[in-house]
Amino acid sequence: MSAAITESVEVTAVPKGKRGRLGRIVTMLVLLIGAVAFLFPFYYMIVGSLQKSPNTSVAGAFPNPSNLTFNNFAQINASINLWRSLVNSGIFTGGVLLCTMVFGVMTGYALAMLHFRGRGLVFGAMLLMQMVPFQLLMIPLYVLIARTYGLADNYLGMILPYAINSTAVFIFRQYFLQLPTELFDAARIDGANEIRILRSIALPLVRPAMLTAVLLTFIGPWNEFLWPFLITKKQSMQPLAVSLANYISTVASSAANPFGAILAGAVVLAVPAVALFIAFQRKFISTDLGSGVKG
Repeated sequence: MSAAITESVEVTAVPKGKRGRLGRIVTMLVLLIGAVAFLFPFYYMIVGSLQKSPNTSVAGAFPNPSNLTFNNFAQINASINLWRSLVNSGIFTGGVLLCTMVFGVMTGYALAMLHFRGRGLVFGAMLLMQMVPFQLLMIPLYVLIARTYGLADNYLGMILPYAINSTAVFIFRQYFLQLPTELFDAARIDGANEIRILRSIALPLVRPAMLTAVLLTFIGPWNEFLWPFLITKKQSMQPLAVSLANYISTVASSAANPFGAILAGAVVLAVPAVALFIAFQRKFISTDLGSGVKG
């Protein structure tokens, strides 16, 4: 009887194993189709930027090697100076990231670790600011920064509206709330002030949140168009997104291959952001919280 039971178990176990393998195969196929659908626009953008003559059909995704060239990059560089535009985008984005890290860490630490009157009101106002579209503030900001402060065609004028990122402040606050309070209490007992605690204890433990804030903040100013377009009139001061838009509206129609030149500029704009996310994607889930407390 036991042999019969064993045989029946083996008979029923085989179909379950087959169903499990079939399920894994179906899952892999679905993920593969999704990956191809997601990556195909990037592939088509790169291929289109290398074509001598435009081919917007489906066959253009698989071009003849003799139709590939780097002339589109040289052509758009001659029109808008890609290198200068990239430098402007880098300065604009780097300034925003620096301000986001400095003010975000200090504000998040204060909202999480310090007890002061009106802390809840400040946090509520910060959350409320996330619901206000930036376009509603653009006109008064332009009047204040360009006319009152005279910061038009200036890197500082581009950076100031993005100096404090409420999303980054929220990320830092939530991360600080997860840190063990015993570390900070022990430092205060030893006589350390809040600046010393923030620099020596909090910052080393909050590195994963800093990296997350950098990755989430980077894409905004790097691709930003409307505010830099309003605040800059000189071409030498415009970031790459604005320069590409001006190229599309003015010069592209007279180019030999406007489609390829536009895609070449899009590739240059997209490569730094994609490379940053690929390089640091694993760091999103890293944490050093356990290293601060023993036992």
